[in-house]
Amino acid sequence: MSYAIKLDKENRVDLSDYDPDDTGKADKDTGKIALAELGHELDELQEWLYAAQKHSVLIVLQGLDTSGKDGTIAHVMSTINPQGCDVASFKIPTPLEQAHDFLWRVHQKAPARGMMTIFNRSHYEDVLVTRVHNLIKKDVWEARYDEINNFEKLLTGNDTIILKFFLHISKKEQEERLLAREKDDEKAWKLSPGDWEERQYWKEYQAAYAEALSHTATKHAPWYIVPANHKWFRNLAIAEAIVSTLRPYKDEWQEALKKLGEERKDELQRLRRSGKIPKPDVKSPAQTHQTS
Repeated sequence: MSYAIKLDKENRVDLSDYDPDDTGKADKDTGKIALAELGHELDELQEWLYAAQKHSVLIVLQGLDTSGKDGTIAHVMSTINPQGCDVASFKIPTPLEQAHDFLWRVHQKAPARGMMTIFNRSHYEDVLVTRVHNLIKKDVWEARYDEINNFEKLLTGNDTIILKFFLHISKKEQEERLLAREKDDEKAWKLSPGDWEERQYWKEYQAAYAEALSHTATKHAPWYIVPANHKWFRNLAIAEAIVSTLRPYKDEWQEALKKLGEERKDELQRLRRSGKIPKPDVKSPAQTHQTS
């Protein structure tokens, strides 16, 4: 069952049409069980992805402050092998980054074949923050929609599987989470006056996100709107979308690994026949029994 709302073509998006409190027909207890099962499957899929070296995976996490980007990484990705996964965050551009086009720093973080990369915020900040705070002109951020689509098309043309998630929370839920941080000494380090300052631009951000989703949802790089007021449901919805997307590649990856295994066994036998490596000193089961 799909829990996140998939957008895979350009169409007008109005975020008020989507309820951040929605949990579909799922409940918390069964949701946690389902998440554990999905986590096990994701672990296997990521292992085959890494070993087969046929594709790469890019997961984009976008959302307003407290929407759960860090929590998603911590909980949904907890089962996978860190060796095959990277996390990249994009903050205020450095002087060097500002001297290049806005996608220059992003392209450097794109995943190599076999790797899974998570963007905790991404190139979409350049049509969100820059727009809301009038850092660039309208004709510039409007042109960036096509530039982003072309960039993502370039990646998918190089066998990158792209999933983009918008973590959709309500303004009330954000306020409760910000206040909870103040009361929790262990999470106080997350506090930032800027989070409260940005709340005054709530409507502007909603409009900017809606337009970005409208113009950059494509078949090759779809968006998923994730109702994120309930953390357990957010995790379940994202895990289900990732596993459902990667599952169809399973047979291709396993077939590639089977072929690779056969090639390596043949190579090993050739080296043994040539005497370049010694033959194993392995006794038959009968001999082993006689000497035991």
